[in-house]
Amino acid sequence: MSEHAPTGRDRLRELLDAVLDEENPRLGDMARDAHASPHHFARQVSRDAGEPPVALRRRVLLERAAWRLASGGSVTDAALEAGYDSVDGFARAFGRAYGHPPSATTAGTAPWLSAPNGIHFHPPSNLWVRDDDAPRPHRARLDPVLAVQLHHGVADTTLLLETARHLDAEAYRRVLLPGHRVHAWTPPEESVAALLAGAVFAEEVWVASIEGADHPGAGGDDLADLERRHRRAGPRWIAAVTGIAERDAWADRLVDALCEPPESFVLSAVVAHVLQYTAHRRLLVRGLLRDLGVLDDAPPAPDLGDPLEWAREPHRP
Repeated sequence: MSEHAPTGRDRLRELLDAVLDEENPRLGDMARDAHASPHHFARQVSRDAGEPPVALRRRVLLERAAWRLASGGSVTDAALEAGYDSVDGFARAFGRAYGHPPSATTAGTAPWLSAPNGIHFHPPSNLWVRDDDAPRPHRARLDPVLAVQLHHGVADTTLLLETARHLDAEAYRRVLLPGHRVHAWTPPEESVAALLAGAVFAEEVWVASIEGADHPGAGGDDLADLERRHRRAGPRWIAAVTGIAERDAWADRLVDALCEPPESFVLSAVVAHVLQYTAHRRLLVRGLLRDLGVLDDAPPAPDLGDPLEWAREPHRP
């Protein structure tokens, strides 16, 4: 189950779904799926997206094909997936768009094509909508407050995972918060194990969405495995948010097919969401660990759950 949840009608996604659905190769198919006449549908998409629907579909599918090729896929498979009846036809269209034949596509040589609307393919099955397709200056660093929140959050999760090693298996999974749910759409998180698993999984899911990686799957609550997963996901999460800041991409939107139904998310809100709910989980875990007698926040071992205490330590960013 995804960390994401439906929040109602998403007009952007509805529009793009009709254009890009695998069953809608022609304008008439798109319009029928959107319950509109072809003329009205074409006008609506051209007005709202700044690009005729057929051209939008063709371009995004070529971007997806380029990603398939750069990932080691065959030209034949990429052509069929992009909706071309022949490899030759696909090769001609690809060459016009990218300036080189499909066979010359390697890792790092499949950039987004020029677009009037900032809508681009984002692997493995999502879309990225840039707020502005104009070149953006790179920023040297994160906002200092956000940098502390990011690095402290990852370090604090590491500390809590390490502290949880002092629990036996029964206490680790003991139901201490009966019926507690962090989100209405996720399973109950009633124990130290469930809360730590939720915190790590949230990192993994959103990093995958931002990076364009495969959905990680829910994993489990085995403590050693959670520590291993967090060691991988934590630095990637920091790098992903740092990259958003450097590209000034806070207003970009991720149209995420991991949701059911798919939705669009503004990146600044994505980061705020993860920071808020992982902090919520960590505070709950900290309280449970204290109640279970395995967390001592008395001097000389300060509780580094407080950013004020953590920022005094030499490992701060």
